[in-house]
Amino acid sequence: MHLNKLRNIVLVAFLMLCCDQVNAQATRLKLQSTAVPFMMISPDARSGGMGNLSLGMSPEANDLFGNTAKLSYLKEPRGFLINYTPWLKDLGLSDVYLASAGYYKQLNEQSTINTSLRFFSLGNIDFTDESGSATLPSQRPNEFSYDVGYSLLLNEKLSIGATLRYIHSKLVQGSFGSTAINYKAGNTISGDISLFYKQNYDLQGFHAGLLLSNLGGKISYSNETKNKYFIPANVGIGVGYLNKIDADNAIEFGIDVNRLMVPASPDNTDADAVNNYFSQSVLNSYFNSFSAKYGVPFSESLKASIGIEYNYTDRFYLRGGYFMDNNKNLGNMQYFTLGTSFQYQQSKFNISYLVPSGGGITKNPLSNTLRFGTVFYF
Repeated sequence: MHLNKLRNIVLVAFLMLCCDQVNAQATRLKLQSTAVPFMMISPDARSGGMGNLSLGMSPEANDLFGNTAKLSYLKEPRGFLINYTPWLKDLGLSDVYLASAGYYKQLNEQSTINTSLRFFSLGNIDFTDESGSATLPSQRPNEFSYDVGYSLLLNEKLSIGATLRYIHSKLVQGSFGSTAINYKAGNTISGDISLFYKQNYDLQGFHAGLLLSNLGGKISYSNETKNKYFIPANVGIGVGYLNKIDADNAIEFGIDVNRLMVPASPDNTDADAVNNYFSQSVLNSYFNSFSAKYGVPFSESLKASIGIEYNYTDRFYLRGGYFMDNNKNLGNMQYFTLGTSFQYQQSKFNISYLVPSGGGITKNPLSNTLRFGTVFYF
């Protein structure tokens, strides 16, 4: 493998793993590509069972991976949770996975602290030299993020959350052949801001959530520090409605809409476009992502999740959902999900399943994805 192209190849391949199928076209595609796309993967099985729906739904322990503003509304004052997702298992990959763990603790009736870790393994990858004959040492690319957060009740109906995050991304390391480029792990700092509103004290009726996530610095993978890559800054809004049918039965449904705040990638054959792209400040990139010149058309930039959850006595749950990515250049990805969970004493077990869709070369690479999770309450 030609090492001058290695970084871009790994990044593009990684993006395709975590997102959608890319259709080959003669014209240049207007895409929003980022570093560390694993930060866009929902790690927990509850939201995974509802098409990645979470922002405006009723509070649950796994919200510490997203809308942390909801944590102070939880009935249980402390909880520890773990999640595991074999990634692209349907394509025969056995060593690619996403694992996560988290802990929250309510300090008092108004405030809660939390911490979490996400780890994404890309498995073992073998490399060759420019001629493709000599085998270079294999590497195991991986990435992780570590969060600490705080949430606060502003009043009985409104809460706010803030999260500080460290991101480490190791795709490839070392210098190869005659190139002077030294590939290294990338590191950056980012943060989230979230809000949650509920109509009534017992969550009956409407509630809504807002999340600004991955607001932070660019990231570099080599000693060529001029060109740094954007991380997946995102804005999401969600609404939910809970109907408590009787003392034992409840049903809830909702919708989330998300949009990346990252400019469209430049045409690599246009030196001025490439320079303008990488010279944007992080703050300007957020606004430019909504512009006609630098951004993706608004109708193609939205991702939507629709889901429903049935709850029996807060012990047994059934879930279903639908996810839709409206970007036609990324395969116009759409799929259904199913999920369930049950609680036994102080432990809750979650599982979700992504229903297969498409066929042949159009088959969804995430088909048959399973997510597993457990929450231990104290």
